[in-house]
Amino acid sequence: MAAAAAATAAAAASIRERQTVALKRMLNFNVPHIKNSTGEPVWKVLIYDRFGQDIISPLLSVKELRDMGITLHLLLHSDRDPIPDVPAVYFVMPTEENIDRMCQDLRNQLYESYYLNFISAISRSKLEDIANAALAASAVTQVAKVFDQYLNFITLEDDMFVLCNQNKELVSYRAINRPDITDTEMETVMDTIVDSLFCFFVTLGAVPIIRCSRGTAAEMVAVKLDKKLRENLRDARNSLFTGDTLGAGQFSFQRPLLVLVDRNIDLATPLHHTWTYQALVHDVLDFHLNRVNLEESSGVENSPAGARPKRKNKKSYDLTPVDKFWQKHKGSPFPEVAESVQQELESYRAQEDEVKRLKSIMKGKMKEP
Repeated sequence: MAAAAAATAAAAASIRERQTVALKRMLNFNVPHIKNSTGEPVWKVLIYDRFGQDIISPLLSVKELRDMGITLHLLLHSDRDPIPDVPAVYFVMPTEENIDRMCQDLRNQLYESYYLNFISAISRSKLEDIANAALAASAVTQVAKVFDQYLNFITLEDDMFVLCNQNKELVSYRAINRPDITDTEMETVMDTIVDSLFCFFVTLGAVPIIRCSRGTAAEMVAVKLDKKLRENLRDARNSLFTGDTLGAGQFSFQRPLLVLVDRNIDLATPLHHTWTYQALVHDVLDFHLNRVNLEESSGVENSPAGARPKRKNKKSYDLTPVDKFWQKHKGSPFPEVAESVQQELESYRAQEDEVKRLKSIMKGKMKEP
């Protein structure tokens, strides 16, 4: 019964929860993170590229990173000073440029030890490049772990994700339907989409049933994804879909349905602009990876040269599950949201007045002899 309950709970976990757990495990040196652990975390440095930054930022706040022992989080290609007594956790795409920079870090002996985590699977040739660099730098013992994380997608809500943010124009509807696109470019686009979908199902821990529209790009993606899944399942010892990853067990008959549809069959939907709070924020404001960036200007300032606008202050707000107002009203029509804002303000003012009243009572009692 306990095993069945655990399997049911695992199956019910959202993709946001699964990816968050995977990231925390990675930050804990690929050891499962114990939530209520009383021990002091091992302090470490997180090194990521733009892809890794986009994956982490909607899921883990700076405070959560600090709780995991992350003292610094830096971009791979930024100028970084050596910190020789601290381990470094890398979370990057296995590109040539990134591999070269990681090899440079090994040669420069920047950190005490290196935990290399790749967003997608790294090829054998690139792995050999890292091994050769570590050998040449006498840093073989410092490379503690190398992992393929299969986290090449961005989770924005409990059950919603996007494939990529960096270079997203390369896998867009326009890119696929360009009249001058070459076969090589189309193959690259398809491989990028398939890799992200494969990573999604590895994280989900389930092998999907695939359905697609025929004679379109959707069919190309479906065929490639099916082939990749079958190749992985063929080797039972190294399969990513056996053991604990399946949640409900290796022999579960419950499988998700993946429906791949070409955008051409429904071009109207992206042009609709609904009257909900979330849709308006997306359309009107600078809304990016669950973060809203606003510019505030406060009038003009006088100077000898005349009036000129003041410098605009930029503020950012994270619209995460912690924001209860956003979670409650993001799907509501905007007039209802405006009323709810007024109610929240009135409630806040009432609480503020109550606090002031209690303070005045306390002051009066303190003055009494």
